[in-house]
Amino acid sequence: MRHSIRRGLVAASTLTVAALTLAACSGGTSESTDDATTDEFEPLTEISLQLQWLPQAQFAGYYIAQEMGYFEEEGFDAVEIVPSGGDIVPQDALVAGDVDFAIAWVPKVLGTLEASGVELTDIAQVFQSSGTLQVSWADDGIASVADFEGKRIGSWGFGNEWEIFAAMAAEGLDSTTVSITTQDFSMNALLDGDVDAAQAMTYNEWAQILEVVNPETGELYQPEDFDVVSYEETEGAMLQDAIWADTERLDSDPAYADAAVRFLKAITKGWLYARDNPEDAASIVYDIASNAEAAFPVGPVHQLWQMNEVNKLIWTGADFGVVDAAAWDKTVAGALSAVNQDGLELITAEPSDTAYSNEYIEQALAELADEGVEVSGEYTPIEVTLTEGGQ
Repeated sequence: MRHSIRRGLVAASTLTVAALTLAACSGGTSESTDDATTDEFEPLTEISLQLQWLPQAQFAGYYIAQEMGYFEEEGFDAVEIVPSGGDIVPQDALVAGDVDFAIAWVPKVLGTLEASGVELTDIAQVFQSSGTLQVSWADDGIASVADFEGKRIGSWGFGNEWEIFAAMAAEGLDSTTVSITTQDFSMNALLDGDVDAAQAMTYNEWAQILEVVNPETGELYQPEDFDVVSYEETEGAMLQDAIWADTERLDSDPAYADAAVRFLKAITKGWLYARDNPEDAASIVYDIASNAEAAFPVGPVHQLWQMNEVNKLIWTGADFGVVDAAAWDKTVAGALSAVNQDGLELITAEPSDTAYSNEYIEQALAELADEGVEVSGEYTPIEVTLTEGGQ
């Protein structure tokens, strides 16, 4: 058994999700959090985390840490998890001091860092692979990035479009020929013919379209009905869900740096549980989403699909949450090369060395290992059979 943590009593989940004010870590210069340093400050017992979307299995590890008492085990009396329906930009909430920590894609934050001059630090790279797809109808002639020129390419916006342009730049394509069409967080734009290729995540919208009945067959659509471009297989792949903290606060406030390590220990345990118990983890999140004040309406089968696919992006054989330097450099290179349909660049210069640090996650993993928690291992995918509407 890779992880001995067992599920305890799960409190009825009333989603009170508040914000985590996370300070980005400065390349290994922040003070460590051993017993000597804890005598010099009052440990934080209440923190908040900003998500980048509504409750779903994409964030299972955080909700499980909350529901199963892992935050309490690490000395927190309260951890509020704040959802966003697109109305809150996670890194902006962190910069404003509204939260202590935030979940956001790396390229989006790189753009914010250069545009605003603020300093944030990626202290844990939760997703190790890109889960973004571009989906079109089979035989419509969009089988690869090379076919994007002159097409209506769907995207949700909010910075989710930069993988499209990084991939096009790597192919030497003219991004100004593309018509970026804003789609909602469904596959209706493709189904209605409003786009030639719709943006989708492996763990969400791709399943959504496979949960729709094909009117020509009376059966659910099948993968072979579509052409799919996976950005992970292109030079445009970028790092996605990362945990961000406030850099200056990490450097200047030992209580915050200490809280960062304890927070990472708790969520690592949450994600380990989700890895080893995907069905139960999906059920926990489904219950939370069902009782949330705001949630995207998906069924339990859809949440299980999502949990299965998210685990694939996290557990790739690398140490949990550790930023891979090569993947980081590829993301930065893609961000530097990307030019959107209006000729605008995402970033024009390399981010500072403080934009990521493995110091805090490595300390968290080391402490967990010392405590007998097995933190290594890979994920063995389960078989999930989709149903109409994911119900």
